[in-house]
Parts: sequence; C-alpha cells; structure tokens
Amino acid sequence: MRFASLGSGSAGNALLVEAGATCLMLDCGFGLRETVTRLQRLGRQATDLAGIVVTHEHGDHVGGVFRLARKYGLPVWLTHGTWAACAADDTGLDLRIIDSHRSFTVGELEVAPFPVPHDAREPVQYVFAAHDRRLGVLTDAGQMTPHVCDMLSGCDGMVLEFNHDGEMLARSTYPASLKRRIAGRLGHLENGAAAALLRQIDCRGLQHLVAAHLSERNNAPETVRGLLGEVFAGAAVELGVATQETGFDWRCLA
Repeated sequence: MRFASLGSGSAGNALLVEAGATCLMLDCGFGLRETVTRLQRLGRQATDLAGIVVTHEHGDHVGGVFRLARKYGLPVWLTHGTWAACAADDTGLDLRIIDSHRSFTVGELEVAPFPVPHDAREPVQYVFAAHDRRLGVLTDAGQMTPHVCDMLSGCDGMVLEFNHDGEMLARSTYPASLKRRIAGRLGHLENGAAAALLRQIDCRGLQHLVAAHLSERNNAPETVRGLLGEVFAGAAVELGVATQETGFDWRCLA
C-alpha cells in the first residue's frame, strides 16, 4: 500500500491511497483542472481512480469532489450528514452513503470511517487497510477522543493534522471569534495536542508520519519538524510535512 498528497491546507486538500490496482482519492478541494494537473504530477489520471471518499462538507475538502465525480463517472462515499450539508445537485452522481462506524471495501482497500469532533454536520476520518498494513488519516479534528486514539493505534502510516501553534494563533490578527473556532473542541488540532496524541497511541510499528493541514499564517513547518523530532527521537520513522502547493510524493508501507 502507498499514499501521496495533491496538496494539504486551508486552500485545498486531496490524498491518494493505493493498493494493487485500486487507487482511491480522499477528499478533493481543488478545481477540476488543478486536480488533473496535480494527479499528473503523481503519475495518475482521474480515470485511474476507483472513487472518492469524503470526510466532511467544508470547501477545502469537498469543493472539487462532485465535478470530478460527475465528469469521470466516479462513485463518492460520504456520510448522510455530509451529503445533506453539501446540498449539491446529485444529477449524474453515484453517491454511496456510509455509516460512520462501519467499514466498507473498495477493490483491494478496506476503508474504516470513524467520527471526529469538528464543526461539520457528520464529519469522519478514515483508516485504510490492505495487505496487512494500515494507514490512518486525521485532519480537521478539534481534539483527540478515546475512539480516535483506538482507531489510530498500531497504524503503519499516518497523516496527522498539525494545524496551528497556540501562541501564534493567539497573537494573530484573526478575529476573536475565528480564534475561538480554530482552537475550540470542534476546531483543528494544535501542535501540542497532535504531539500528545502520538505519545498516547501505539506507534511501535509506524513507518511513515506526515504532518498535514498546517496553517500558513499560524504555524511553521520548522516548528512542526522540531516537535516530530522530539516525539520520535531515535525511532526509525520517516517523517515529513505536507505542503499546500505540492502535498507530498508517494510513500510506501512495506
């Protein structure tokens, strides 16, 4: 199994997860032309996709989903609450409503959704499994919960939100209401909270950890890399930070 990102941040998100002949896209927050260009950079075309799995209805995650799905005849998996919140025209769409606690299979990939605390209608994140390997994805969550920790424990790869630095956010020019939303329990993971999650779960088999969804205004990649270095000091984990412009290249779980 392997995974790569088309881009990660408040301006758009999309992740590819691949096992054998099955390639799934997780979210698509880019326009149609931009998505096609970014797929090509990773050696893929939209016609290679088995479908799109959606986390929630915010534009940076779902903004390009339905146009891409309609143009290329791709199925879309999402919760009922997410679909209701999108209020999009379903003409010509192959929509598949999922239970946020029930796994499903797409080709060679087993997909396990799990609910997360975020300011959306029915948000989920996912663990993907194939060939005895597991990839956990957690972005857009205000805090960790026991269930989130259980789902991410023991993963071989992880894409984890390091959204903001608490002090930088507090000093920012954002309105107080926006600061409260971002830092709240239904907002986004702060650096320290993400690091605490990693210290709490079982990371003994972790091969790859990529920090994602960094705020361009309220975080710094070097700060995140420093934290990751502290958490995994001496451990044989390949660390990385996803960017808005290029995401990250393919990473393989052996």
